[in-house]
Amino acid sequence: MSKADDINQDNLIEEIDFKELSKNCKTEKDLASLTKQFMKNMIENMLKGELEEHIEIEGNTSKNGTYKKSVRSNSGKLDLNIPRDRNSSYKPQIIPKGRTTISGIDDKIISMYARGMSLRDIEKQVREMYAVEMSDSLLSRIIEKITPEINDWQNRTLEPIYPIVYMDAMVFKIRDDTGFYRNKALHFAIGINLDGKKELLGMWITNNEGAKFWLSIATELKNRGVEDILIASVDGLKGFSEAINSVFPHTVIQRCIIHQIRYSMKYVGSKYQKEFMADLKRVYKAPTKKAAEEALSELEQKWKERYPMVVNSWINNWDELSAYFEYSEPIRRIIYTTNTIEGFNRQIRKITKTKGGFNSDESLIKLVFLAYRDISVKWQKAISNWAEIISQFSIAFKDRLSGYIR
Repeated sequence: MSKADDINQDNLIEEIDFKELSKNCKTEKDLASLTKQFMKNMIENMLKGELEEHIEIEGNTSKNGTYKKSVRSNSGKLDLNIPRDRNSSYKPQIIPKGRTTISGIDDKIISMYARGMSLRDIEKQVREMYAVEMSDSLLSRIIEKITPEINDWQNRTLEPIYPIVYMDAMVFKIRDDTGFYRNKALHFAIGINLDGKKELLGMWITNNEGAKFWLSIATELKNRGVEDILIASVDGLKGFSEAINSVFPHTVIQRCIIHQIRYSMKYVGSKYQKEFMADLKRVYKAPTKKAAEEALSELEQKWKERYPMVVNSWINNWDELSAYFEYSEPIRRIIYTTNTIEGFNRQIRKITKTKGGFNSDESLIKLVFLAYRDISVKWQKAISNWAEIISQFSIAFKDRLSGYIR
């Protein structure tokens, strides 16, 4: 092919109707081919914009057709038409000279979805930025490519022991088979491994939590390789204690003190809240379990007649509320509350708050998983003061950790 054959003065970029093409996209091969065409068109449009800006700034040059360049991408080999100017002063920034590989558009679209953008917003942004049209069905197909990764992640082998596992749930509206949106709970389990790093062990959606549900989760964790959990910090999850201990009989259950305090203050009149809170603080801030029980007894004598439901909640759940008193201060600080998992929940809420509801369980799981991929980048560092904490664990749980810590 001659140099002249490479030059196309009239049609610098081939226009493609992606919405029309996407209607016939039925197989993985079709999707790969369409994604490849889209990527080629997107890059060539961006290069065209670069050249036009360059000509506007330089002022003494003009378009001079294109030349061929092949690059490798996630979608395969791309044969691009790179625009040029008559003075040969234009230097492409998107595909610099010498570069032969580029990243795929799939990841960019998935990244936008992970930040909570709707398909409509993604389609609009792609159209505005790259001057190409993509149908909702094509975008959905691209995002659907993440499903095998989610399945592999949810079924991956876990570590044999976790010193701490936090469990909590968030409620979302999900459309059911009748077309109505119902509240469903998305449950999380975040483990702290022996290196002190956080890890989302799994997430599960259910209509009703209870012993049977938690038994299935505990069994799944065991089947995926977990041999022992030293301490489970939970938010008073219904049926959790019985279920977890039937699978991991030696796991210590610590009910979240912060959640218990919030529950208590909801039922205390504003006139008495400050006084009640001062008495309650003497319970959960006590230096020892004995001192805490003495303070709880005084709380009962003073407040039970006025607030029997609140006081009884502390007394009836005392075994799980007071478990942290058995450990040193470094361990106490990280198990007496589920703040670790609540921080994760807040980040998920930032992404999902703009969505009134989800069309299916799978769409919620997909979005939360993608958000977790971004969040977990910051989880590569051990939690603060972990060296001291694991040292204390090795003393408190010597027999159970001896085979795992070298």
